[in-house]
Amino acid sequence: MTQPSMNSQDANKLADAIAAVGTEKLGHALCSLLSGDIGFDMSCAYLFRFDRNAQLLHDGYNGQVSAKTLEAYARGGYLLDPFYVASMNRHPAGLWRMSDLAPDSFFSSGFAISRDLHPCVSSTHGTLVEEIGYIIHLQPRTAIVFSLMKAQDHGPFDPAEIQRLETLSPVIGSLWELHWRNAPKSADAIADNPESELESAFVDILQGQLTDAQRYIAKLLLQGHSNASIARLLGISEGTVKVHKHNIYQRLEISSNSDLFRLFIGYIAQSAR
Repeated sequence: MTQPSMNSQDANKLADAIAAVGTEKLGHALCSLLSGDIGFDMSCAYLFRFDRNAQLLHDGYNGQVSAKTLEAYARGGYLLDPFYVASMNRHPAGLWRMSDLAPDSFFSSGFAISRDLHPCVSSTHGTLVEEIGYIIHLQPRTAIVFSLMKAQDHGPFDPAEIQRLETLSPVIGSLWELHWRNAPKSADAIADNPESELESAFVDILQGQLTDAQRYIAKLLLQGHSNASIARLLGISEGTVKVHKHNIYQRLEISSNSDLFRLFIGYIAQSAR
């Protein structure tokens, strides 16, 4: 398929986006650049850093998501977001559908249906949203994800839209990277322990009750992995995963993944105080 050449209007929008680098207007300028060819209902950009709260760089939720939900997501809900997990695991940069990154049981997980933690679910579109996003790596375990979301009743992103978004990937990535380079860096810009496999939130939720291996499996369960998926990731049998789950449930005095998710929700709520 032949891509349309850039017209004067597109050139002006690109110039506006370049001028917006280093300001809060960058996300909106990029949305203006994309909106001529791409249909979407919401957008957002987050700075993700390992073991640091997510930082909202662009709010394109159009008033459809409450401040309470956005705060809960930034405090800890992001830990269960496939885009965050992919970014921290050095998934290749570029354009990705949420569905391509999500674990096998993600869309039935507590996070995927939680209005309290998941901004898309909290919106008027609810769970009926397709999300596609750019992963832009900045340094080890630091990335920006710029996402576009479309209500399913408007249809999925079609092949022409995907091709247009992929064509613009180098431009989008370079502008966000330049934006980050020009932003003032806080003292906590780099995680204290970048080699750690487990964010402190997961340790704090389950403090003193689980072994490191059990905490890691609990983290994978919260992120939406099935027993089979965890077995593949860890190179162990599915039966061994079931034994670990049984022991986790016993030690935490719970009986299901839903109970485990409620512990996570409780931790996020308590951290807000």
